[in-house]
Amino acid sequence: MNHITKDFSQLKKNLKKDFSKLKLVKIAVLGDTATQFLVQAMRGLGYEHNLNLEIFAADFSQIEHQLYDPSSDVYKFRPEIVIIFKSSHKLLGKYNSLNPEECNSLAQKELEIIKGIYSKITGALNAKALFYNYPEINDSVYGSYANKIESSFLFQLRKLNYELMCLASKSANFYLCDLSSLQNQIGKAFIFQPSIFVNAEMVLSVDALPLVADLTIAVINAINGRLKKCLIIDLDNTIWGGIIGDDGMENIQIGDLGIGKAFTEFQFWVKKLKNRGIIIAVCSKNTESVAKEPFEKHRDMILRLDDISVFVANWENKVDNLIKIRDILNIGFDSMVFLDDNPVERMLVRENIPEMVVPELPVDPADYLEYLYTLNLFETASVSNEDLERTKFYQIEEKRIISQREFTKEGDFLQSLNMHAAMEPFNKFNTPRIAQLSQRSNQFNLRTVRYTDADIENLLLVKDHFTFSFSLEDKFGDHGQIAAVVLRNENETAVFIENWFMSCRVLNRGMENFILNTIVKFARSNGFIKLIGEFVPTSKNEMVKDHYLTLGFEKKGDYWELELSNYQIKKNYIKNRG
Repeated sequence: MNHITKDFSQLKKNLKKDFSKLKLVKIAVLGDTATQFLVQAMRGLGYEHNLNLEIFAADFSQIEHQLYDPSSDVYKFRPEIVIIFKSSHKLLGKYNSLNPEECNSLAQKELEIIKGIYSKITGALNAKALFYNYPEINDSVYGSYANKIESSFLFQLRKLNYELMCLASKSANFYLCDLSSLQNQIGKAFIFQPSIFVNAEMVLSVDALPLVADLTIAVINAINGRLKKCLIIDLDNTIWGGIIGDDGMENIQIGDLGIGKAFTEFQFWVKKLKNRGIIIAVCSKNTESVAKEPFEKHRDMILRLDDISVFVANWENKVDNLIKIRDILNIGFDSMVFLDDNPVERMLVRENIPEMVVPELPVDPADYLEYLYTLNLFETASVSNEDLERTKFYQIEEKRIISQREFTKEGDFLQSLNMHAAMEPFNKFNTPRIAQLSQRSNQFNLRTVRYTDADIENLLLVKDHFTFSFSLEDKFGDHGQIAAVVLRNENETAVFIENWFMSCRVLNRGMENFILNTIVKFARSNGFIKLIGEFVPTSKNEMVKDHYLTLGFEKKGDYWELELSNYQIKKNYIKNRG
């Protein structure tokens, strides 16, 4: 889906549609102002994202009552995510009631209240907490001097937003939804209408509701592993001005002067995405050698070839080339964003690959970035050190694919890779990558259980769980951590495979056999005689529906069982690195 274009009345019509086959996510919304229309917008927009948002919405000003009373409705509802909407206007009301000497402690007192709320959500409710930050209100009592005096409301409001960022940065399962930035983009007059607030205790205008819902669902999607992982870019008039094949490298527009500055700034944005872990690919109608020349030789280019994971430039149609890129990366089209200045190319891609996001770039390149900023295309719930290496991983994978063409027998190719794997339990060093892998793995994910850092930390404290993290390297390079398994002690004789997920980068390498050999050896050494597995189907993990059957498990009702007494070690070409 491209940028949100539907108004509130159109989203309300979605509420009459059939949600039964969509992914269910249970959410509680607690606010200090009226949120019922926001809930309707979220649910209606959720339908557009294939989400069935089952939402419990308390009456306003019941945040503490709902969370501090174990018998309240929110505890009966058992949400996965609790959304807290504390408004700037109610905060201003608190400020107005304070004595002058108390004003400079408003932010700290409010922060302590939020910490208590967060503790209840993640502790007693065992849910994830999503807080909206505070859009700015300047009461104009001090003018610009408000930035210098700590007791001013503006100073306290900005301080609170800063403290919320600090709290979120060190608190697992604490997510911020940036309402303040949204107001900066669309304007306070659009997001807030005084007459509605005075008469209905509602701080969001009806027109702003779809945008706030869109921002909220982006975070919910990220928490649930629905992420954009790849940005695919056209070249001519997209990352530089002009046509490289006609104008020549010396005449393309890029640099610090004129419209070239717009393309330079755009490249800086793409470079930052790459550094954050987004895969960057090129899809261009061009002669490859000509298309690569600016990346190699132009002094003003920000992007270089080593920033590009997959570079496809030829005279074939772009739909076929996008399919080629998808096959190399082995990720879904719904994880990709395609940017092209040509409206005809955009239309053809939308018609043939409807799952892919294809933004309607403005005519003027100077407007590209401001438009893309508003789309919030690359929301994420976590970042790991391995993100910095992702481009290199895919560049190396392309070398493996080229090498594989030299072999007629798969076994000969796998043996030539000289693969070595290592296993270690979950620990504080590998936790961020395992959490991220669980959130990003959709195709090879047998039960699609998502972990945050806090979830993994809690796993380590539970005695009846056993954890395994796997890394893999070969002659081309290091894949990093690529798979994880969580076993649960089912009873004295059986162990249940609570989770098994793996990066698609290492499919068809024999890791499935290596992993099964490893966990069978562990289970036997600890006295278990049976492994039990479960496959929970989703719209994306059909590729592993026969995973347990292929590995020799037998179907027993809804589960798969493997007797360990007669287990034969599965053949693979991977050596144990120890």
